[in-house]
Amino acid sequence: MADAAPVIREDQVVPVADDLAIWDAWPVQDANGDVALLPGGATLWMALGTPPFADPEERHGHARIHLIAQDRNGWRHLGPAMPDGFSPGSREWSGSALLAADGTTLTLFFTATGRRGETAPTFEQRLFQARATLSAGPDGHRLTDWRELREMIVRDPAHYMASDAGTGRVGTIKAFRDPAWFRDPRDGRHHIFFAGSLADTHSAFNGCIGWAVARDAALDDWALQPPLIAAEGVNNELERPHVVLHDGLYYLFWSTQRHVFDPDGPVGPTGLYGMVSDRLDGGWRPLNGTGLVFANPAAAPKQAYSWLVLPDLRVTSFIDAWGSDGADANANRFGATFAPMLHLTLQGDRAGLSGAP
Repeated sequence: MADAAPVIREDQVVPVADDLAIWDAWPVQDANGDVALLPGGATLWMALGTPPFADPEERHGHARIHLIAQDRNGWRHLGPAMPDGFSPGSREWSGSALLAADGTTLTLFFTATGRRGETAPTFEQRLFQARATLSAGPDGHRLTDWRELREMIVRDPAHYMASDAGTGRVGTIKAFRDPAWFRDPRDGRHHIFFAGSLADTHSAFNGCIGWAVARDAALDDWALQPPLIAAEGVNNELERPHVVLHDGLYYLFWSTQRHVFDPDGPVGPTGLYGMVSDRLDGGWRPLNGTGLVFANPAAAPKQAYSWLVLPDLRVTSFIDAWGSDGADANANRFGATFAPMLHLTLQGDRAGLSGAP
């Protein structure tokens, strides 16, 4: 049986700011892939955010990427990462960020959803990158001089379904999103992993994990590859995939939710899933025999989501419908902040929570 995360307590639901609801988050990474440490020991994070809504589902149609600092005093909201009108989408969805060795040049990989100026929100998703200059001032760190905006990876219809092919209803949205940067310490090559949907499929449950490889050191030219992992006939969304190298093995993780499994097949809980291999281009084996690394607790099956495993095996996520005892399948108690940090133990094909019973 897979591990379950501890139940989140009310005193652990601490907003980043009173006027900000956040969910999918990621740290700014350094050139080695570690969480970038700034002078004084602070770290910078990005998260999808909006003002709080009475109906939390409304947030997806207004999402922007926000910059957040963490230091000994806790979290500090620094505002939207990109200036108004810069992103080519009607909203911004998840990505990743890399701080160059110079400590000032930041590259953001992100999902532009919809089109800027559209009258009704669409679910088209495109993968973009842009660069900015990181500077520090009396009001905290800022990203300025945004530039070099480009569509970094263009969908290949032979392998990936159009991201606006779904209905737009929760659980049916198709994917071409969530670019996660990874530098392979073995050969120094740079990779992007992303959530996709299989083309030429006979199932509505056709989630996959896509992959691209940088052709140049400047990370301006990416070669799209066929999907690495496919869940055809099993699951519609393998969200926020990312890779960690540990003890000589590659671990590929993703998040998914119970309601996006095919109800006629094996249905897993909302949780963190993963596979392991000794190489990136194949040979992937499901962790723990099933792929499930850990789930939300049965007492609160929707309490957290969007888990991200950091190189030191800490696991961050956001608080979703916390406090639910599971009796209400549509619990709508949105935490809208960082969940307590967890920690993984990895040993070969086995993975679980450190300290779990």
